[in-house]
Amino acid sequence: MPITAIDVSSRVKKLLPWIVAIAFFMQSLDATILNIALPSMANDLKVSPLNMESAVIAYMLTVAMIIPICGWVSDRFGTRKIFFTSVALFSLGSIVCAVSWSLPILIVGRIIQGLGGALMMPVGRLVILRVYPRDEFLKVMSFVTVPGLLGPLMGPTLGGGLVEYFSWHWIFLINVPIGVIGCFVALKFMPDLRSTIASKFDIFGFLLFASAMLLISLGLEGLSDFHLKPMMIVALFTVGVCCFITYWWHALRTDHPLFPPSVFKVRSFSLGLAGNLFARLGNGSLPFLIPLLLQLALGYTPANAGMMMIPLAVAAIIAKSVVQYLIKFFGYRWVLTTNTLLLGMLICSFIFVTADTPFIVLITLLGLVGAINSIQFTAMNTVTLFQLEDEQASSGNALLAVIVQLSVSFGISFSAILLVYFNGERPTSVSIDILPAFQATFFTVGLFTVFSSLIFYFLPKYIGREYKKKIRH
Repeated sequence: MPITAIDVSSRVKKLLPWIVAIAFFMQSLDATILNIALPSMANDLKVSPLNMESAVIAYMLTVAMIIPICGWVSDRFGTRKIFFTSVALFSLGSIVCAVSWSLPILIVGRIIQGLGGALMMPVGRLVILRVYPRDEFLKVMSFVTVPGLLGPLMGPTLGGGLVEYFSWHWIFLINVPIGVIGCFVALKFMPDLRSTIASKFDIFGFLLFASAMLLISLGLEGLSDFHLKPMMIVALFTVGVCCFITYWWHALRTDHPLFPPSVFKVRSFSLGLAGNLFARLGNGSLPFLIPLLLQLALGYTPANAGMMMIPLAVAAIIAKSVVQYLIKFFGYRWVLTTNTLLLGMLICSFIFVTADTPFIVLITLLGLVGAINSIQFTAMNTVTLFQLEDEQASSGNALLAVIVQLSVSFGISFSAILLVYFNGERPTSVSIDILPAFQATFFTVGLFTVFSSLIFYFLPKYIGREYKKKIRH
């Protein structure tokens, strides 16, 4: 779709990756801090630790539902206004979360955060996709995610310290000054890109697609909480699947569908989406599972659990610096197939983690998980968008963002269901008795990830492999 770039000077082009990185930093900091704080928040709000999954999923599901309008509102109102609004909403939601006195109020705050987060990163990534040529896209995206990884590096330690020595409320309040800076930077430097052609928004398709996501997610929540009757869960899944099928029937028969079916003719895009959906069910559950394992099963304090996450974040940053070279030398097919297989095996290896596991072994395991996860995220995201044409970029980018959020949400629900099943009942206190349930959950999630590596084997053989191109020419 044609676009008009306003004030995209060389200075702004240099600053743009940092602007998007601020948004990524806010989101990643919030996510890592929240996961460390879940047990303490559960105790204060008088709910079970595993019941706190709803606070995590509420955010991700809201993001997934709102993202489909990302391209349309950006084209209609301009990327600068939408990016500013998204940062402001995220900051407002953080304030609501900080003053929450019950789980329902916390969920409301997380939904408001989700409204901002739904547009924050997709709009930033869309601007980068449109401003930079394809041969610079991988390099710029890798750079953007490196500053953003400071969130996971600082989050666990900062969050653990705040929870242990102050209160969990501060994990949300620290977003506010970052949000103020983000709003200022967005107004001053964010390029105002918008479509020169008025496009129609597929309201009916959006309602069908959003309903499908909501109903299926509620069905998964019902499985993990045991609060819904089996017939109700079956009904939610059935109606959700019917909405999804109806959406694609509608998309094939309308001139301006929410997600044009033609975009799936790009093989790397289709396989990239499938890989994102299934592979992320495994690695997307790790930020939820690992802090709970450390605190509930191994008896770590919030501060100590936060410190244990540092090797994971440091390894992720280091791996980001080499991923583009791995892809250029070996290609997406080899990197993603091998890396997903390694990731699944690492997740399975948590079955051997106990309270007696040597410290150096646990640190090494977490570091390896961080490095492999980092390569996985960058490679999956870029291969999905790598071969899209300019007119496909907006819808393709939005659909990728939806799938990412859905897969992580489903991964957390899936792991919570497994924990409940293997433990027999929800844990209400720190106890070593829950360790076997965690071990079985990690093994099951890891095994699922191992099988998902087969998806990437069907990628075009030499896509992204510049070394092979030089040899052939």
